[in-house]
Amino acid sequence: MAYKNITVPEGGAKITMQDDKLQVPDNPILPFIEGDGTGRDIWRASVRVFDAAVEKAYGGKRKIYWMEVYAGEKAYHKFNDWLPAETIEALKEYLVSIKGPLTTPIGGGISSLNVALRKALDLYVCQRPVKYLEGIPSPVKHPEYVDMVIFRENTEDIYTDIEFEYGTEDNRKFKELLKEYFPKQYAKMRFPDTAGIGIKPVSEEGSKRLVHAAIQWALANGRKRLSLVHKGNIMKFTEGAFRAWGYEVAKTDFRAETVTERETWILGNKEKNPDLTVEENARMIDPGFDMMTPDKQQEILAEVEEALALWETHGDGKWKGKLLVKDTIADIVFQQTITRAREFDVLATMNLNGDFLSDALAAQIGGMGIAPGANINYTTGHALFEATHGTAPKYADLDKVNPGSVILSGEMMFRYMGWDEAADLIIKGMQNAVNAKTVTYDFERLMEGATLLKCSEFGDAIIKHMDD
Repeated sequence: MAYKNITVPEGGAKITMQDDKLQVPDNPILPFIEGDGTGRDIWRASVRVFDAAVEKAYGGKRKIYWMEVYAGEKAYHKFNDWLPAETIEALKEYLVSIKGPLTTPIGGGISSLNVALRKALDLYVCQRPVKYLEGIPSPVKHPEYVDMVIFRENTEDIYTDIEFEYGTEDNRKFKELLKEYFPKQYAKMRFPDTAGIGIKPVSEEGSKRLVHAAIQWALANGRKRLSLVHKGNIMKFTEGAFRAWGYEVAKTDFRAETVTERETWILGNKEKNPDLTVEENARMIDPGFDMMTPDKQQEILAEVEEALALWETHGDGKWKGKLLVKDTIADIVFQQTITRAREFDVLATMNLNGDFLSDALAAQIGGMGIAPGANINYTTGHALFEATHGTAPKYADLDKVNPGSVILSGEMMFRYMGWDEAADLIIKGMQNAVNAKTVTYDFERLMEGATLLKCSEFGDAIIKHMDD
């Protein structure tokens, strides 16, 4: 389509989706949003790294045609619009794009530009790899154990922005309806007269497509474990439902390739003792079996029989080669990803849990400055790769901050496009730059004998070390 304020570069071609597969030409047009605050410095350093990696990897046979689209402060100053409609249209048309950090507008009806972009493109997966690069300062004893990928549901949960502010007429009306039609729920509020209220929708469709994408990615990338992270012991009909729907996806859509943790217990028990009865097996996986109600006992017995029915495809240890699907309570996962990091691989979470967890895990590998991220719709192919940190306005235009988050997001982008050779060069260049202790201030202050580099100079160092 024709754009008013966006210049489509000549010589480039669109990335398309055909037969559920991304079709990437050798001359793709990639939209980019520069970003606010430090985003300007970061983008200038990052784009040079991207172009150098492509040139070195393919010797001129491939080239990116960058197309600037506008959002955030730059869009507001140019067009008096934080998120122009044609930006959304361009991101939709060209499928794969990348962005720097964006500020949160004050007023204007947009609570978050990042959330607005995710909703507009239905980017239901927030994918955050967390992997340690040797030599980067870390607060934990064994950061090298950290190699995880978070699949965070990106469109639901409390991020739907359905809230009723205390003191407003909407708040009063909503509480009146709640009190009239759901008096038991209303009575659970400790201080209803002064309470703000938010709604937490978690749907079957939203949960299942997120978990489906996570399992599919895990299988395609040779991962061994997938953890469903939830707080279903408290929020049974939202977070608990997410857990249940996640297991349903594993058992229904990927039955031959997956095994649940409880199924491994049941099959393992049978392998150790072939004469074990169903009831004996049930008592082994649930020690409180004899104290359960008859209905609950029947439920456990049915679970055991269902698992044993998998014997031909999963028994005799065959389950050990399957993707293990388990679940972990959200508060416990923060402890266990530190104390048992090697037990975690792919984590599928709802929106809020994933927001907390991805930032916490980033701390183990050196901080948000090098934490990459992507927002993806695996059905339509749309993907927006992004910096995961804020705009840090006090450092804007000082050529100081670490550009690693955007650079590594670009590395993710290249892998998504199938350009693994360029992605490998980015990792190589960054790893070697760190090994040489030529780093930006966030790392330099924590590394003995390091050389302090500017943002732009770190980009140069990455490019230089691609040839090592």
